[in-house]
Amino acid sequence: QVQLVESGGGLVQPGGSLRLSCAASGIIFGSYTMGWFRQAPGKEREFVAHITWSRGYTYYADSVKGRYTISRDNARNTVYLQMNSLKPEDTAVYYCAAQRFGTSYDTNGYPYWGQGTQVTVSS
Repeated sequence: QVQLVESGGGLVQPGGSLRLSCAASGIIFGSYTMGWFRQAPGKEREFVAHITWSRGYTYYADSVKGRYTISRDNARNTVYLQMNSLKPEDTAVYYCAAQRFGTSYDTNGYPYWGQGTQVTVSS
């Protein structure tokens, strides 16, 4: 049974930082591209970043490029999202997702999802 469990969300002031974690089980972690998506109230779920299974290539949405960093620890079956210089428009539920040997930026390309963690950026 595949499980993706996110943690690390919370309330932070504009300009602040948070680090999200996603622990995976039930998959051969090293064979999966791991992605982060987010969904703000009333909006569609959108791609944030992903890191590939091989060589750890990273890709980011333009809206977070230069502020967010995705990384993975294959020994711990965990993917991270370091978020710096946070803005109110970054407020959303953040989801971790997994796709085997894939490079999709689309939600349809990811068969496995976590339950999400709330990130709120507000003063």
